[in-house]
Amino acid sequence: MKRTQIQLPDSLHREATRVAEDKEISLAELVRRGLEYMIAVSPAGDREGAVWRMPEPVDLGSTDPFAAESWRSDLHMTDKLAAEEREDYDTKDHDRP
Repeated sequence: MKRTQIQLPDSLHREATRVAEDKEISLAELVRRGLEYMIAVSPAGDREGAVWRMPEPVDLGSTDPFAAESWRSDLHMTDKLAAEEREDYDTKDHDRP
């Protein structure tokens, strides 16, 4: 077993100590379990020499919102309706029962 030293912010150390006490284990055991969990859920693989590539585009089934000739007026109409709804809401008295 290797011995190592880590630095933790005070708040993280406080919370980790609380969790360890609640589980009746040492802080070292809590850290070991946390690391084991992170390793288990992290994909293994050779990171050296790996080249990142842009993922292929996926058709999500939506249509091009700019294909319609009226997209500009539709956009402004949506903004106008939202503003009107906000105005209607703001003018109503919401504090009275």
